[in-house]
Amino acid sequence: MSEDEERFVALWREHSPRVMAYALRHLDSDTAQDVVSETFLVAWRRLAAVPDDPLPWLLVVARNTIANLRRSGHRQARLAAELERWRQVAEPAAAADVLATERAAVLAGLAELTPKEREALLLVAWDGLRPEQAAKVAGCSLPAFHVRLFRARRRLRFDSEPRPITHPLPAPGGTR
Repeated sequence: MSEDEERFVALWREHSPRVMAYALRHLDSDTAQDVVSETFLVAWRRLAAVPDDPLPWLLVVARNTIANLRRSGHRQARLAAELERWRQVAEPAAAADVLATERAAVLAGLAELTPKEREALLLVAWDGLRPEQAAKVAGCSLPAFHVRLFRARRRLRFDSEPRPITHPLPAPGGTR
């Protein structure tokens, strides 16, 4: 056994229980074992930099390893939350089984509404807002919002035959 190997084995035998105790104060036992392993891997790779009084140095390495694990966990949690948000946004609508011709008729009907009527209908039907909430979003009074919604619903009645699309939907925020 080389001198470096002997020094490392002595480090492990003398200080691994203390590093483990430190890690266990901060983490579950499985993760604490990983931290101890990582700490001593760093010690092996940087054996020449390990000071004569190695315990404080080893505990700093363990603390930094724990901090890295926590940052990684926070990143993973943020990524998971973002992926869930995208999954919800990309999820097919409840009416995804509607025939394409019916969708075309709905789009044609929406295109015939004024922008304010279309916004009123979509705030309630698409965004799921109550009229009181939707009126705030639309920037109008509740009675005015009810009128917009009533007109939109009345104009959006469909015949049994699909309507041909005569013009595309106007751009969002466009005027009519």
